[in-house]
Amino acid sequence: MTTENLLTFDDTSVAFEAKSDRELKKTHFIFASMNNPLLVRVGTALTSLALKLKLPVKGLIRSTMFDQFCGGEAIDKCEKTIDHLGRYHVRTILDFSAEGQEDEASFDFTRDEALRVADFAKENPNIAFCVVKLTGLGSRELMARVQEGKTLKPGEAARFEAFKARVEAIAKRAYDNGLRFMIDAEESWIQDVIDGIAYDLMRKFNRERPVVYITYQFYRHDALEKMKQGYADLTAEGCFFAAKLVRGAYMEKERERAEEKGYRDPIQADKAATDRDYNLAQEFILDHIDRFSVCSGTHNEMSCALLAGLMEAKGLKRNDERVYFSQLLGMSDNISFNLAKEGYNVSKYVPYGPVEKVLPYLFRRAEENSAIKGQSGREFILIKKEIERRKANK
Repeated sequence: MTTENLLTFDDTSVAFEAKSDRELKKTHFIFASMNNPLLVRVGTALTSLALKLKLPVKGLIRSTMFDQFCGGEAIDKCEKTIDHLGRYHVRTILDFSAEGQEDEASFDFTRDEALRVADFAKENPNIAFCVVKLTGLGSRELMARVQEGKTLKPGEAARFEAFKARVEAIAKRAYDNGLRFMIDAEESWIQDVIDGIAYDLMRKFNRERPVVYITYQFYRHDALEKMKQGYADLTAEGCFFAAKLVRGAYMEKERERAEEKGYRDPIQADKAATDRDYNLAQEFILDHIDRFSVCSGTHNEMSCALLAGLMEAKGLKRNDERVYFSQLLGMSDNISFNLAKEGYNVSKYVPYGPVEKVLPYLFRRAEENSAIKGQSGREFILIKKEIERRKANK
């Protein structure tokens, strides 16, 4: 299927309607900075050093990168962002994005925080999904050992069971509260464990409606077949199937590890193969929409236009609850707000947490934007276009 005569995402008056002139100029500055890979590398290194030396830089971080890509430092501090997006019919995926914790107390805290999000979301119709990364709830090293088939010691086995119990507690709360619960994808050497947990939770909670969403990263060459097989297996057992589709976030790390350990690189040969499988996945889902719900998490305009076209071809309403589009807060507003304006279900992934704890997430956003060809450049051009349009209309 082609995307000719379908949606376009160039209307900057819609894309940036939610931003004041001052906010737009700040966003222009941030993306101009991210257009410079050297500046990004130096800036992230200096920021890390300044925080280690306890220099007073949190205010600067909070007023720039943090405000652009995060909702706040606590759940209640995100309400302004959630309500602001909601006024433009864009819903929120609220995610506690503190990273790098590796002890049981931190895992328990993340579970409790996710439960608080689920209770908060129950009372706020502008929140579309709950989401977690399972490495926030259990040991990455332990997951790798399980995936490798190693025998766990008694203490490790107990920790692994505690980890699974944390995930199930969040899924149950989402189910009880009438919500959707997404499990993020991570590195390939722990992904089989994550997928297994997601499938088990689908078997338990997806009997009446789609509650638990698994995530597939389509820069992996096996993602499309894994998704099709998962769908076949779970629907054969009488479950609804639900998935978030992304292109992926760990490519360099994956390739380095595959080369180091001498196994087949799990990453697609090129971007064209990733795009092909991503779009084939969307077509498969729309062909099986009676039992399949999807959140298409992409910043690719072609994939969004394709999905919208597929919905039209299948006779689906634009606001069909089985189909969501999603982008990260602070990025691709031209996609999010134009889709929302046209009546599609749109959500923004809104990370939150203490400034120092979400820095790994912020650094990743900066590095990915500077590394992905055309990503920050595209954002920068659109922002500049809107600034010039507003000047001309004054």
